[in-house]
Amino acid sequence: MISVEGLTVEFGGYSLFDDITYVISKKDRVALVGKNGAGKSTMLKIIAGLQEPTKGSVNRPKDLTIGYLPQQMHHQDGRTVIEEAELAFAHIFEMKERIDRMTQELAERTDYESEDYHDLIDRHTYANEQLSMLGGDNFRAEVEKTLLGLGFKRTDFDRLTSEFSGGWRMRIELAKLLLQRPDVLLLDEPTNHLDIESIQWLEQFLSSRANAVLLVSHDRAFLDNVTTRTIEITMGQAHDYRVSYSKYVELRAERREQQQRAFENQQKQIQDTEAFIERFRYKATKSVQVQSRIKQLEKLDRVEVDDVDTSALSLKFPPAPRSGDYPVIADDLSKHYGAYEVFNNASLTIKRGEKVAFVGKNGEGKSTLVKCIMDEIDYTGTLKIGHNVKIGYFAQNQAQLLDGEKTVFDTIDYVAQGDIRTKIRDILGAFMFGGEASDKKVKVLSGGEKSRLAMIRLLLEPVNLLILDEPTNHLDMRSKDVLKEALKEFDGTVIVVSHDREFLDGLVDKVYEFGNKKIVEHLGGIYEFLEKKKMDSLQELERNKLSAVADKNVEQAPTESKVSYEARKEINKQIRKQERLITESEKRMDQISNKITGIEEKLATPDGASNVELYTEHGDLKKQLSDEEETWTMLNMELEELQEQLN
Repeated sequence: MISVEGLTVEFGGYSLFDDITYVISKKDRVALVGKNGAGKSTMLKIIAGLQEPTKGSVNRPKDLTIGYLPQQMHHQDGRTVIEEAELAFAHIFEMKERIDRMTQELAERTDYESEDYHDLIDRHTYANEQLSMLGGDNFRAEVEKTLLGLGFKRTDFDRLTSEFSGGWRMRIELAKLLLQRPDVLLLDEPTNHLDIESIQWLEQFLSSRANAVLLVSHDRAFLDNVTTRTIEITMGQAHDYRVSYSKYVELRAERREQQQRAFENQQKQIQDTEAFIERFRYKATKSVQVQSRIKQLEKLDRVEVDDVDTSALSLKFPPAPRSGDYPVIADDLSKHYGAYEVFNNASLTIKRGEKVAFVGKNGEGKSTLVKCIMDEIDYTGTLKIGHNVKIGYFAQNQAQLLDGEKTVFDTIDYVAQGDIRTKIRDILGAFMFGGEASDKKVKVLSGGEKSRLAMIRLLLEPVNLLILDEPTNHLDMRSKDVLKEALKEFDGTVIVVSHDREFLDGLVDKVYEFGNKKIVEHLGGIYEFLEKKKMDSLQELERNKLSAVADKNVEQAPTESKVSYEARKEINKQIRKQERLITESEKRMDQISNKITGIEEKLATPDGASNVELYTEHGDLKKQLSDEEETWTMLNMELEELQEQLN
């Protein structure tokens, strides 16, 4: 579908890409990975046709549609949320206007027998058929469903887009792209401004309803749940793995081990050859052999080991000054903005040394509670900060507080204490400020770079309560790992506001859920919380069903004989048949899943990783499993309809 051939990009003598070639096919779900600065965003721009490579080409069919979501974009004002989202269906509006013009012309003309009039009728009929195929007026329901899935409320639909923050406006742009259903979706960090529930909705959409997808993300869980192929960009080269992100990490480690062994063997061969040349260089009887060895070295195809940071950097916080037993206690806490209630009667207790997460949809009060704790806004109720609590606070606006005239290095050197001062450049390198970047002035940094610098500065200050509001949005995989390990070792108290499930996993042991103007405590990690939420949702759904059935039974009690004995007997027969079909479908899904697991185990071996046929078989089985899951879903829906006929 899209063919990237011999792609080369050079900047001032530096080669970002060097002769990269690969193909994106229909229904591909591709993760584009690599460290920051490797060229992932540049690759997306080139495929989108927004940037030209130095050499090579990107070949696309003429009728191919591409949807591109960059990290930063300019927004248009003057429309409501629903009006902006409906621009995805501008082609339908144009078609309706064309049909209206033709309808008006047909009403006004009287040359009924002319060839031109009959041609107009044909065009009018064809346009109406096209409109019907495109869904006509049904698109409005699709728009609403997509906006709701991305976290908007119905009350937001008629608000002007200019009333929303940049993150929410990015969601509107994402909604427009998804609604257009392009042949290829190019997404650059799409989860940065989404909460956990919206990310899960997007995962489901991309997995089941999108066409080809090529995305850049530092969210491991998101990549694993959406993608089935991983293209790594490193040292100007692209390495294509037809597996999910987690499997790619395993295969990449194995490939580098093989490269390292091959490199070491070749180095020994080179040393032996050079030793032979040096030993017999001046012996006439050995001149032929010496010249042969020299030519061998000149022709030798040198083994290169992929560039990888092998340093075992371990960032540690300064020892936390001891605080009271309970750094934060809230009782009957409420917050209103005028008539709008954010949360009410909230109570929570955070013990010294606990690491907790604040989660929930955006706008439900997570950052508002943080501001209450920081005493930046007023509130009603009781909020106590414990004895000797020293707070370190990171929010997106922290970057604005940096001194623009200082260099990156000086900004960190100013707050670093003790032995950590000898590791400043290592720490800066871990957070993508290696080499000359550490000597840049803060005022020339991008917004993301300033946020990362503010994070580093915070990590070096002696505090005992860390409050981090979306700390991972501008960090790559390695930087997130460094931060996560440092937080796990931190002996103080931590509050993290985040949507990054993989980052929170293994870090927090308590989750506070914000929603419906309440704050609810959940003991356990993030995945335990999500599993419990799923169960709660199912129980709530079941309660609603039972309630509806009870109400229906009350209403229909006098006429229960409407469904005759023979009819009920026939329905029960159909139900038993449907249940057998569902059981058979579940068995098929288990069989396919077992086959997929077997193939993935083979792909994890060095021999399997290079077996093209295994990748093909893996992809075919994934497609079979997806089809069978759709069949299972339809069978269950039909079963529910049959069961409802008996109630």
